[in-house]
Formats: sequence, C-alpha cells, structure tokens
Amino acid sequence: MNIDFAGLPDEDFDAPLGASTGAAPIFGVTGGVIEAALRTAYELATGETLEKVEFECVRGMEGVKKATVKVGPNELVIGVAHGLGNARKLLNRVRAGETFHAIEVMACPGGCIGGGGQPYHHGNMELLKLRTKVLYEEDANKPLRKSHQNPYIIELYEKFLGKPLSEKSHHLLHTHYFKRQSL
Repeated sequence: MNIDFAGLPDEDFDAPLGASTGAAPIFGVTGGVIEAALRTAYELATGETLEKVEFECVRGMEGVKKATVKVGPNELVIGVAHGLGNARKLLNRVRAGETFHAIEVMACPGGCIGGGGQPYHHGNMELLKLRTKVLYEEDANKPLRKSHQNPYIIELYEKFLGKPLSEKSHHLLHTHYFKRQSL
C-alpha cells in the first residue's frame, strides 16, 4: 500500500477494549469485586469523595470473611467466600439467620487468580498471595481507582444507556434466572 509509516503524524493508540480503573484488576481476587462495589457505593450513598479506597477488611485468603463497613451513617455487613466449600459454609450461615447486606462468592481458590485459566497452583497459597499482591499493585498504580470513574462507562451511559438502573441498562445489562423445563 506504500504507506510512509515514518511520515504519519503521532496520535494516541486505539483502545478497542476501552480503559480500565484500578477496580478492574482486583476483580480477579477474592474480595475484589465487593471492594470495587464498595468504592462506588460509598460515593453514591454519601455524595462524598472516598479518599482512602482500600477496604482491607474484605481482603485476605480466609475462606469465609465477614466485614462491617461504615458508609456514611450506615454500617454494611459484607460476606466474602472463595472456593465452593467455603461458599457452602457462608450460605449455611445465611440459612441459619445471619444477615448480610451484600455477599461475594468466587468459586475458585483465591478467586480468579486460582481459576482454570491460570497456571495450576497445586494448592500453593503463597503463589496465590503473590498473584493477589500483583493485582493490588496494579490497582494502586492506576490514575483512576473507582469503577464509576471509567470515562468509557460514563460515555456509554451518557450517550446510550441513560443512567444506571435505567430501563434500557436494566434490560441490556442485567441477567434474569428462571427455571426451565427439562426436555
């Protein structure tokens, strides 16, 4: 095509997958999804800027964690479990009457860092802790650390979805489960 690449003007790279905030990488570790949600929930609920975005109380490799998080005048009780046996333990606590405002369950040990798409860890918790450390470092090094600050998501809502929980966003982004008949 005889394109003179050296003569082309400099410009930003395309971002076909968009941009991410620090909340994105921590989705891969147990407690990370709920931590990212807490960052946004705090600001939406209080109208205040959350300066310290780390919620250490939901982090860690304990199989089942219970944390209380202060959001304005309210205290939220959070449950976190990773590994299916631990998920069962947490759900049994709910069945026994324990109350949680939000629960995160990840099926794999440590979350996605111990999942099928990762090099097998042979139960090496030190390796999982190292993978966790790397994801939290990635989070800490991002200029934006809250999901709701992602400029691509903001633009998506402004130009197409309207607002979070709008009818269109609910229809397109939410999943509904229902019992199907066996064939």
